[in-house]
Amino acid sequence: MADGGSEMMMQAFKPDPTNTRALRDAFGRFASGITIVTAASDDGPVGITANSFSSLSLDPPLVLWSPDAKSRRFPYFAAAKHYAIHVLAVEQEALCHGFSKSAFAFDGLDMNISANGVPLIKNCLARFECEQRIVYPGGDHKIVVGEVMAAEMRDGDALTFFAGQIRSLEG
Repeated sequence: MADGGSEMMMQAFKPDPTNTRALRDAFGRFASGITIVTAASDDGPVGITANSFSSLSLDPPLVLWSPDAKSRRFPYFAAAKHYAIHVLAVEQEALCHGFSKSAFAFDGLDMNISANGVPLIKNCLARFECEQRIVYPGGDHKIVVGEVMAAEMRDGDALTFFAGQIRSLEG
């Protein structure tokens, strides 16, 4: 082989409704960071764990994330003009689990509230305060595009998601 490694067995399939687990597992072969997206709502501050975050453009500064359109939390974010995306550090795994279980997992968190009413979790690897620009259909998800109005970052190791498991990138 050209890469000098041994040949690996590949599982080939055509995605269809009978093999969504295999497709999900294939998607999981792409390592991603883990984020918490927060917003203000009529029910108080809300948050959701998401690994579907990506930068989109530098000029203008745009990011996107893709929540499940059928999620009970989606209406909060569809209605939010402002939200924040927090990139989690390895030591913030508990946040990941907390917001995957509850939209209201803010008890005991070190946070501030922005001028736009958005909960801002402290000590994340990066945070992007966004103004929603557009929401596109994306199959069973929505593609939410936001303009970054403010950002901050720090050094540290990222909390990641790979092959269905939470992991860390330690450099």
